[in-house]
Amino acid sequence: MNLYTVILHYGPAARTKQLHWQLMESDPARRDRILVFDNASPEPYENAWLRGEENLYWAGALERVMGILASKGASHVWFLNNDATFVSKPPLIERACLRLVRAERLVGPVGVYSPAVTANPYHPQMVERPGGQFRQVRYVDGIAPLVSVEFWKRAGGVDFGGNPYGYGVDVWFSSRTQESGFACVVDHQVVIRHKYHSTAREVNGFMARAAEAEAGYLAGRFGSDYREHVKLMAGDFREID
Repeated sequence: MNLYTVILHYGPAARTKQLHWQLMESDPARRDRILVFDNASPEPYENAWLRGEENLYWAGALERVMGILASKGASHVWFLNNDATFVSKPPLIERACLRLVRAERLVGPVGVYSPAVTANPYHPQMVERPGGQFRQVRYVDGIAPLVSVEFWKRAGGVDFGGNPYGYGVDVWFSSRTQESGFACVVDHQVVIRHKYHSTAREVNGFMARAAEAEAGYLAGRFGSDYREHVKLMAGDFREID
């Protein structure tokens, strides 16, 4: 597995640095593949691998990173929000790699793998089940997806047309795993804590603009009853122990 881990930086550099150093200390042998993508943040990250010319938001940044790293031979990209913190014991990246291999022995090729979360007010299927193993789900929250490059290619990339802000793109993108011949998995043995909207709330008016774009985007892909559709998908999962 040729995995690159990328932290999406926007906002205070200290926030990104906390996660960056947690991973560097957890998996020192992988330091050259733990990268920070500076999404044209007003406060630049001095140790960034790459800085965008403009804010690409979540979806545009993921597409940019996937394209660059796929061209470098990556098989997987772990794309992390900078307001996430791991609560599992190290090594974190090595553990996730081994867990992904195990998940694929159980369910077949995994298109999108994600750590579980200590709490999630929007997507209940993401919440950890202490002592559990894997949960096969219809989609994942986009706070820390580990994406297969092969799935990304089969899906035709990250579809965020009409929605530059990216909210809801994670739902649509990861929900396409099944039709592409892949599984979507949440791991109860790799767990993060996440501060929801910590960056988004710092940008005046962003939340309202993003919510409006998300509504039109999801309605265009799932139909006018998209809220009910997403709710049903959230409850459609199975535990794998």
